Amino acid sequence: MGTTVRSSSRNPSNRGFSSHRIFLSAILTLLFIATLSAFLTSTAPNQDPIDTSLHNRPSLDPGPVRTYVSRTFLALKSDPLRTRLDLIYKQASDHIALINAYGAYARKLKLDNSKQLKIFEDLADNFSDLDEKSPYKRSLIETDGPMEEDVLRQYEKEVKDRIKTARQVIAEAKESFDNQIKIQKLKDTIFAVNEQLAKAKKHGTVSSLISARSIPKSLHCLAMRLVEERAAHPEKYSPAPPPEDEFEDPSLFHYAIFSNNVIATSVVVNSAVRNAEEPGKHVFHVVTDRMYLAAMQVWFKMRPAEGGAHVEVKAAEDFSFLNASYVPVIGQLEAVAESDEAAAAQGSPVHVSMLEYLRFYLPEMYPKLRRILLLDDDVVVQRDLTGLWRMDMDGKVNGAVETCFGSFHRYSQYLNFSHPKVRERFNPKACAWAYGMNLFDLDAWRGEECTEEYHYWQKLNENRTLWKSGTLPPGLITFYSTTKPLDKSWHVLGLGYNPSISMDEINNAAVIHYNGNMKPWLDIAMNQFKHLWTKYVDYDMEFVQMCNFGL
Repeated sequence: MGTTVRSSSRNPSNRGFSSHRIFLSAILTLLFIATLSAFLTSTAPNQDPIDTSLHNRPSLDPGPVRTYVSRTFLALKSDPLRTRLDLIYKQASDHIALINAYGAYARKLKLDNSKQLKIFEDLADNFSDLDEKSPYKRSLIETDGPMEEDVLRQYEKEVKDRIKTARQVIAEAKESFDNQIKIQKLKDTIFAVNEQLAKAKKHGTVSSLISARSIPKSLHCLAMRLVEERAAHPEKYSPAPPPEDEFEDPSLFHYAIFSNNVIATSVVVNSAVRNAEEPGKHVFHVVTDRMYLAAMQVWFKMRPAEGGAHVEVKAAEDFSFLNASYVPVIGQLEAVAESDEAAAAQGSPVHVSMLEYLRFYLPEMYPKLRRILLLDDDVVVQRDLTGLWRMDMDGKVNGAVETCFGSFHRYSQYLNFSHPKVRERFNPKACAWAYGMNLFDLDAWRGEECTEEYHYWQKLNENRTLWKSGTLPPGLITFYSTTKPLDKSWHVLGLGYNPSISMDEINNAAVIHYNGNMKPWLDIAMNQFKHLWTKYVDYDMEFVQMCNFGL
C-alpha cells in the first residue's frame, strides 16, 4: 500500500494573500470598536431629558429604554441617583394606578358619595402634588446636571410615606369592597330566588287548579259504568214516578245539594243520614247537569239512602224558569262563551257551572218549603243537624258561619269599593261569611225579595266591574244585613288547603268542609284529613270496586 506525503512547504503567493486578508480583518474590527465606543459615549450626554411627570408620562416612553441601555454599557459615565429616582417613580406610578382602579370600582359600586372615594381622590392628588414642590421640581425633575442626594433621600421618604398610607387605605377598602360584592351577590341571589319562587307559585297554583278541576279517572269510570248500567237494564230505571209527598212536606228536614260528582254527593247523603237521629225525616234534593242525571239516578236507585231517608234527583234543565230572559247570569255565561277564549280565562264566570248559581233561586225551585239547608258536595256531616231547623233566625234569611278575623275576609276583599254604587251601599269592613253549609229561611227570603236584589246587582256586574267572579261576592251583596251568624262549631272550613286545623276543632264540628283545591277524592288531598271523608264512601258498591276508587 502506497502513502502519499504532502509537502509542508506552501506556495509563496498563497502565503502572501492570507497575510493580507488577516490584516484587513484586523483593521475593520478596530474601526467598528472605535465607532461603537464613540456612538455610545456621545448618546449619554446628548439624550433628551426624561419626562418625569407622573400625570403626563406615557406608559411606553422610549426615553427610559435608551437610558437603561446607556447605563448598562456606560455605568461609569451615568448618574446612579437617576436610576434610584426612576425606581421611586415606578413605585409611585404603580400605586397611583392601583388607587385609580379602586376609585373606579368605588364608582361602579355606587359609592360616589362615600368617604372612601374622596380618600382615593386625595391620595392620587397627593402623589401628583409631590412633583410640584419647588425643591423637588428644581433639584430632581428639571435639572440636567447631578442630583443632590439629600433632596432625593427626602423625596424618597415622602413618596414611601404616601405609598404606606395608600397601602393601608387599599387594604381597608379591599375588605369593604369584598363586603359590597358579597352584598350585591346576595341581593342578586335573593332577586333570582324571588323570581323563581314567583314562577313556582304561579305554576303550583295553575297545577293545583288543573288538578282540582280535572275529573279523576276513577270518577269518570264510575259515571260511565252507571250510565252503562242504565243502558243495559232500562226496565230497572224507568221514568221516575210522580213526586212523593215528602219532597214538598215543609215539616221535614230538607237539604239541597247541587253537584255533578256522584261519589261526593253520596258521601254527603251518607254522612248526614248516619248521624241523624231520625233519618226517615230527612229529604235530600240533588240537582245535577243533564249529562250526569242518568249516573246520579242509577246510583241512588242501586244504593238508596239508609234509614228511610228520601233522595230526589233532578237536572237543572228541569226547572223551566232557568232561562236567559229571567236569569241574568245565563246570558252573561253565554256571551262570555261566545267571546275570545283568552279573555274568558281572565277570571270570567264561564268557569263556574250554572249549578253554582242555583243557590240564588231556592224559593222558586222549592215553592212549598219554608226552610232548606244548602250543603256543598265537599262537606261531611258529623252530627245531627236538626237543631238548625229549630233555631230562631230573628227574621234573617241566611244562617252562616262568619269567616272574618282581623282585617281578613272583609267585604273589601271581595267587592270593588272604587265603584260608587258599591261604596254607597256597603261597609268595606263588614264581616264576610262562608258558603258550604247555609240555612235559608225561604219565607223571609220571599219577604225580602232577595232574588230580585240579586238580579239587580248581577245585571250591574255584566262587565265584572263590581266583582270579578264566583258566587260568594254576589251572595255577600244579596244577603247583606240579612245574615244571622252561626256558632263556628256548626261549620269548620279549610280542610282542603289548611293543614294546621286542630283535630279537636274538627272533631267538635257538626260539618267539616274541604274547601280549597285539595279535595278528598283527589290524589293531592291532605292525608291527615282524608280518612274523615273516605269512611263514608260506599266501597261495597261493585262499580266503585271496578273503577279502583281510592287506590
